[in-house]
Amino acid sequence: MVLQPRYAVNWINKIAEVPQSEWDALAMPLSTPFLEWEWLNNMETSGSATAKAGWLPNHLTVWRERVLIAAAPLYVKGHSYGEFIFDSQWAELAQRIGVQYYPKLLGMSPFTPAEGYRFLIAPGEDEDEITELMVNAIDHFCDRHRISGCHFLYVDPQWRLMMQQRGFTSWLHHSSIWQNLGFQTFDDYLGVFNANQRRNIKRERKAVATAELRLQTLMGDEIPKSLFPLMYNFYADTCDKFGWWGSKYLTKRFFEQLHSNYRHRVLFVAAYAENNHQPVGMSFCLTKGERLYGRYWGSFQDIDCLHFDACYYTPIEWAIAHNIQTFDPGAGGRHKKRRGFPATPNHSLHRFYNRRLDQILRPYISEVNELEQQEIDAINAELPFSQRTPSV
Repeated sequence: MVLQPRYAVNWINKIAEVPQSEWDALAMPLSTPFLEWEWLNNMETSGSATAKAGWLPNHLTVWRERVLIAAAPLYVKGHSYGEFIFDSQWAELAQRIGVQYYPKLLGMSPFTPAEGYRFLIAPGEDEDEITELMVNAIDHFCDRHRISGCHFLYVDPQWRLMMQQRGFTSWLHHSSIWQNLGFQTFDDYLGVFNANQRRNIKRERKAVATAELRLQTLMGDEIPKSLFPLMYNFYADTCDKFGWWGSKYLTKRFFEQLHSNYRHRVLFVAAYAENNHQPVGMSFCLTKGERLYGRYWGSFQDIDCLHFDACYYTPIEWAIAHNIQTFDPGAGGRHKKRRGFPATPNHSLHRFYNRRLDQILRPYISEVNELEQQEIDAINAELPFSQRTPSV
């Protein structure tokens, strides 16, 4: 009698090859919304994350008979754009020593620098066994296709420990994450700051009111369909202002599709002028469970402090009212420290299949991690908080 393999491993080139219900049975229990079927499928069907854009979908799936028990969103990439983890120096090093750095295998939710990536494994399965199976499949794939490395970005903290035990190197970074310290009101949030910064925040919100703007939060079915293409226009305009560094990766179709299939996760903060039914500026957030994520923003007018209110203060006010515990406002940290977003560690994971590259980069990453921790400590030592314990 010939025994059938217990598991079947299958690589797929579009997430639509897996029924949404089966993929989401694995993704819905996670705290992150960015690994759900609709979000990832929108990336592909909108033309945002495709082979043409340098993101070749190559997702790993594991089946028992015809039941999906595990999956990993993965992409074969010929560049590092849209990752927000900057490994260009590694690519330059590889070129100097005669190693081909690209293509590389990447695990992340495209263009989304938010913590939470991990293998999706069905509840009740042997996580260690399935993880080992998936890592072996990835190793075999990279060896067969001569891929220099596998990289997982913005990884789930607990999953990181599991993957480090399997030989992946952890690279430390930081994001700016607001934490709800038991706040009941926006004034409670203001109460953690020193007197000078409390005045600054009040002044910034007053500037928006003085401009006779009204900020409105719109969630899910409250959002008019017309605001989704408008949000793309704001996003594109903001990206264009930064030129080559603008990171305009998402298509208009991506935003439009969100209305029909993902608006239940979307929160817009829209700024309206008096007697104007179309926002003059808007920020785009997503929410799941006790977490809020800021993604994009834009305004066609240069309005003093509107960015701070639409992207930080009004979302925080909404978060407090809806028992949100953490708010990740997105990449970049220049404005966030003074508004109560501590530097918070996040990690990426890396495996180099070229021995020379591995021998050079492993100790280098260890040194960089020490410096990054020093930077995190320095940023948090300068947060404009009062010395007293917050009375919340």
